[in-house]
This record gives sequence, structure tokens and C-alpha cells, in this order.
Amino acid sequence: MATGTNIRTWFEGRWHDGDVPVMRAADHGSWLGTTVFDGARLFEGVTPDLDRHCARVNRSAAALMITPTVETETMVEIAREGLALYPGGSAVYIRPMYWAIDGDATGVVPEPERTGFALCLEEIPMAPPEATTTLTTTRFRRPVLESSVTNAKAGCLYPNNARMLAEARTKGYANALVADALGNVAESATANIFIVKDGELFTPVANGTFLSGITRARHIENLRREGTAVHETVLTFDDVRAADEVFLSGNFSKVTPVTEFDGTHYQHGPVTRRVRELYWDWALSGS
Repeated sequence: MATGTNIRTWFEGRWHDGDVPVMRAADHGSWLGTTVFDGARLFEGVTPDLDRHCARVNRSAAALMITPTVETETMVEIAREGLALYPGGSAVYIRPMYWAIDGDATGVVPEPERTGFALCLEEIPMAPPEATTTLTTTRFRRPVLESSVTNAKAGCLYPNNARMLAEARTKGYANALVADALGNVAESATANIFIVKDGELFTPVANGTFLSGITRARHIENLRREGTAVHETVLTFDDVRAADEVFLSGNFSKVTPVTEFDGTHYQHGPVTRRVRELYWDWALSGS
């Protein structure tokens, strides 16, 4: 089932209207899960960091032993061509994807030169500035590189995210705050996390258990440029409970204030609002 509406798909060298089939039953990606994707956004006429997202899907493919077949610059051009088909003011989710088509003699290892590619566009509204979320703990953890392809934005990682979200919802919360293998805070089930304490920001140091997001990096750059301290460090769940503000960072919504973590409540505060303001100012400036 599609998430958005007004879908367009670039596949086999041209644009198609709608949610077209791209994989076959015997494709390696269909039955063994060798798929990667990335996500960027069009909103208010801009596509922030589109080139970085396209470059990352190529890195993800290589990490999953799939040969990327579309240069970053070409992928950006394809995306812009498709976005031009939407009315002005549309909010569109941009999703480039690769999958392996064939396997080796064992069937398990993907044939590196046999790669499928598609780019899917879906109209999905941006979350309003006042939209918030809540967090709880989960018994599921982020894996490590030795056990999973944590250095790729790979489809095979997402069933674990789904388990986290499903557990959180049974407890009456919208999202889960997830630990790494050592029990420290990694991120939420769907996005990176920042906490605010005494006017300074803290975010888990990238330790290979989660993707250090492109939007996360952009927030850090924006904040440091205006002189706000941002610390990439080890965070515990008690650090989160003691925070003044908490927010999630991801491509889909950019900034999502957290109002509760397992009974600890937070304000949708001035630092979180400033992070969002800085991001929009940067994005709309064309920088």
C-alpha cells in the first residue's frame, strides 16, 4: 500500500504514472531482501540536500553488495524532472531505490552487476510545526555492523523498526526510544534524537548502530554556525529524562518535538522551535 498520493515512478528509463510494479517474484530483492532506498523532500519549492540523499543511496547499495548504476548527478536530474510534473506548492517525498536482481550459484550472494533501480515520487504533506510525538522504551535494540548492514539504509532493517513501533503503540505511545547494544540511547524507531539541557544540545555519537542522518548533520551545522553548542556524545535514558527539551530529527518531518518519554513531560520549547526556524531559513535561502 502506498503512503502518499499522486504517485509517479521512474523505471527502466522513463516516467510512469502511478505505483507501477518494479520487482519480480524471483528477483533477489524480493525473496532475500537486498533492497536499499533513501528519502528526500520537496516542500515550498525547495529540495534540501537532495544531492546528499542521492549520494547516500549509492553508498547504501555498495554496502549491501549491490552495484549502484546511476550517478548522483543523474539521479538528481531524474528527480527534478519528475518533480516538475507536480503543481507548484506540492509537498513530495522523493525515494530512490536499488535492489539486486540475480544471485550467485548459491542464490544468496547478489550478482553485483545485476541491479534494479527505480525512483518513486509521492505527494505527502509536511507535518505542521505544532505536530508532536511521544516516546517509550522498547525491548528491541539497534544491531551492530557485525550482525546487520547498519551502514546502509536497507529495507531489511525495517522489520526491527516495525517491532519497536508496534510495541510502543501497545503501551499508548507513538514511537520508541531505542538502545544500542551497550544499552545507551541510539535513536528513535524512525529518526535521530536530540536533547536540550541548559540551552545546549546533545545527540548520541554515531557509533555504527544507526545511520547518522543527513538532516541531523544539517541541524548540527546550522546550530554551530550561529554559535550554539552541540555535543555528540554517549547518552543514557536518564539523560533524556533530565532534559529540558527533546526532539526527533529526520528527513520526513525535519523536526518533531517530543512531549513525553515514559511519564516524563517536556515543553515544546524555544530551542526546538529555533532548530526548526534555522532549518527552514537555510532551506528556503537556497544555500
